[in-house]
Amino acid sequence: MDLFSEEKSLQKKTEPFRPLPDRVRPKTLEEFIGQTHILGPGKLLREAIERDDLLSMIFWGPPGVGKTTLARLIAGKTKSDFIALSAVTSGVGDVRKAIERAQKNLRLNGRRTILFIDEIHRFNKAQQDALLHHVEDGTIYLIGATTENPSFEIISPLLSRCRIFKLESLSPEYIGLIVNRALKKDVILSQFKIRLSEETQSFLTHFSSGDARIALSALEIAFKMAQQSAKTNEILISREQIEQAFQSRALFYDKKADYHYDIISAFIKSLRGSDPDAALYWMARMIDAGEDPKFIARRMVILASEDVGNADPQALILATAGFQAINVIGMPEGRIILSQMATYLASAPKSNAAYQAIEKALADVKQSPIEPVPLHIRNAPTGLMEKLGYAKGYKYPHDFPEHFVEQNYLPENKKDTIYYNPTEIGFEKTIKERLLHFWKKRSQKEKGS
Repeated sequence: MDLFSEEKSLQKKTEPFRPLPDRVRPKTLEEFIGQTHILGPGKLLREAIERDDLLSMIFWGPPGVGKTTLARLIAGKTKSDFIALSAVTSGVGDVRKAIERAQKNLRLNGRRTILFIDEIHRFNKAQQDALLHHVEDGTIYLIGATTENPSFEIISPLLSRCRIFKLESLSPEYIGLIVNRALKKDVILSQFKIRLSEETQSFLTHFSSGDARIALSALEIAFKMAQQSAKTNEILISREQIEQAFQSRALFYDKKADYHYDIISAFIKSLRGSDPDAALYWMARMIDAGEDPKFIARRMVILASEDVGNADPQALILATAGFQAINVIGMPEGRIILSQMATYLASAPKSNAAYQAIEKALADVKQSPIEPVPLHIRNAPTGLMEKLGYAKGYKYPHDFPEHFVEQNYLPENKKDTIYYNPTEIGFEKTIKERLLHFWKKRSQKEKGS
């Protein structure tokens, strides 16, 4: 009996003692639900599996979407030895033992080995380096699972030897299919006539936030609660029991993980898109998950300049005051200040002209030769500098009508360059009118000279 068969035999004996998500883990690709964008007919991964054409790969996606299950199914379908390690508890020594086992598989049995490493992003560089040669020479076929962006967490040489597959959160419809399959197929649940109202099942499938493991765990806990008061094998699971099973919202919010950046991105884009309601929703998600309020406030200070800018100069003042107030007040009252900041910024007129202006100026500086400062706008603190022409011909704007005078402040080679193009939105319209007035006066002066 091989190791894979031994594992299946052991699972059968321990079946009643294993948690529901593990008991109903799909045994074949046909039973696997979801991820059709990589497993549907004609898709690369599906065809590679069916052709028995193994490749090393990284499964990148949120928790509970089938990364481990899919790795096991691939091993079973391709009749490969399956070695599972967790990067949290395993080290280089464990990797070496797996490599030795894989080498024996090839040498003695001509059998391939899939080394599955869960949370591979937690392996350091040395641990990832230890895999390189053996992935390259085919001793092992690596399948890594990660919730983090592989581009940032996995070393480039290893990444170049693997194909990355992005797994998505499961839709409520897919979660519903998984729940129904568990009710019918599970060795324990199938012995009972379990009923959930449509409203209760909808609550379960939506509240699990795309994580099948959480949905199934909540179902199992709710079943046990309902079973205690049931007098027959007909069991009705109520919404209240599902709520108790969840205990708290499954937010999947890790301040160091991709989801953290996804949420803040959604928040900033909602502010930029002038949707205060969407901004409040994403901000509430962050607050409820325990995000640092100063992080949220700092991002709004940046947005006040980058996306509102001079269309509403009060935005930066309010955002800065809000950030200072958060430092003084703290939470939970700070949520009120954050709400005022978010709703004001979302509702304010928008302009990124100031942001674009500095980007253009910086690009120009990096791509152009260093230009000297025109003599007439240099200081002349010494007599020698005066003799050399420093400050000669400078016109003091306050001595002229409108406190403006036509003169060039840029290097001669760039005197017609324009970086800042104000919009006609909000206060920036007033700024644009003023600058156009001055630009016209400059052009008239140049034409007359």
